Amino acid sequence: MSRRKEDPHAEFIKGLWRDNPVFVQVLGMCPMLAVTNSAINALAMGGATFFVLVASSFLVSSLRQWIPRQVRISTYIIIIATFVTVTDFTLEALAPVVHKELGAFIPLIVANCMILGRQEAFASRNSVRLAVVDALGMASGFLFALFTLGAVREILGEGALFGVSLFGPDFEPWVIMILPPGGFLTLGLLLLFFSWLRERKQRLAIRLEELEAEPK
Repeated sequence: MSRRKEDPHAEFIKGLWRDNPVFVQVLGMCPMLAVTNSAINALAMGGATFFVLVASSFLVSSLRQWIPRQVRISTYIIIIATFVTVTDFTLEALAPVVHKELGAFIPLIVANCMILGRQEAFASRNSVRLAVVDALGMASGFLFALFTLGAVREILGEGALFGVSLFGPDFEPWVIMILPPGGFLTLGLLLLFFSWLRERKQRLAIRLEELEAEPK
């Protein structure tokens, strides 16, 4: 039985925006920096992670009553690794060029702390419905973060998006943006921007409370 009142909408929005796994929780930094030199690579990695997180959350929540507590982490890892293997083989068959670009980072999804963390902290403690909605929100938030970083780096680093030129032949690409330093720089600026948004929202909330508390 679920330990909390089910609110699918709130759970989805939580992962997509309020508790975004990258911009708020700062999880999954390895793929964020390694494979986001282009938008297509970012989408492929985000899509692979999306499938693994949603599928493993569904299975863990479905089997939570039959998984012994003593071996729960090992069981979660086996479930995650199974879906990662399916994803790896599928991507290799359908998009071999993208699969080659991503290299070892597809198998390394097994080690993504966001995925294992959602199984331990949420899927294993809630209903299938709520676990899947939570996974959809977190996976969408992760996909959004990867695509944002990949798109910015590709636009500035190559003057294109999905390989389509945006600025014409006169554009001088910022080569550093498709190199590792560009990933760190772009991610840092995005984290700063989202931190500013959260702080601004908190200040507005405090200001509204003060206005409501003032005598009329």
